[in-house]
Amino acid sequence: MASGRIIVYGGRGALGTACVNHFKKANFWVASIDLSPNDSADVNITVPKDASWVQQEEHVINEIGSALQGQKVNAVICVAGGWAGGNAAKELSKQADLMWRQSVWSSTIAATLASKYLTAGGLLALTGAKAALDGTPGMIGYGMAKAAVHQLTKSLGAKDSGLPENSLAVAILPVTLDTEMNRKWMPKADFGTWTPLSYVAELFAKWMKGEERPPSGSLVALVTKDNVTDLIIH
Repeated sequence: MASGRIIVYGGRGALGTACVNHFKKANFWVASIDLSPNDSADVNITVPKDASWVQQEEHVINEIGSALQGQKVNAVICVAGGWAGGNAAKELSKQADLMWRQSVWSSTIAATLASKYLTAGGLLALTGAKAALDGTPGMIGYGMAKAAVHQLTKSLGAKDSGLPENSLAVAILPVTLDTEMNRKWMPKADFGTWTPLSYVAELFAKWMKGEERPPSGSLVALVTKDNVTDLIIH
């Protein structure tokens, strides 16, 4: 018997892969939703890249429904996203469109999944960014998209949001995650200020079990210093 069921949206990225692996080790049934499959997951739902927002949602909802066969999930974790720089003078609409697709489309589809398939008291985790609590002039599209995820999270944590009873809607706000790509692009950075992927996966597992939960609708910044991560709730 599986320990429970988890959906990871963005299950092929660095953090998504860490989450899939963590929950598989803990004997969970894991569905991965991404543009390409993650072979470690029990079920893979491939998002049609060129489909519209509504078409992507319909596809994902139907595929997950077929896979679950009437069962509920303990958590919907959305760690899909990406990064693009650029200010108002540099392809702003193009960069904003890309960021919106990667962060906002995925987060809203994850919220719809949670409204349909999350068990009462379950976890819906989204991914914001600490930088987007303020202005982001060098990466305006990215900041706009992440700020939209923050607003979505606050709305989902409020009464009458459409989520199941007693569920926790929360967004993590990382500064920098310790991924291979980040190490490749920033080899001289202080890695002691980067948050390990395993820490984030553990955090999701804890919240899912009802341990040390912040209030629903919280934006939880992950601030790492000297290899120790503190949670700051906004």
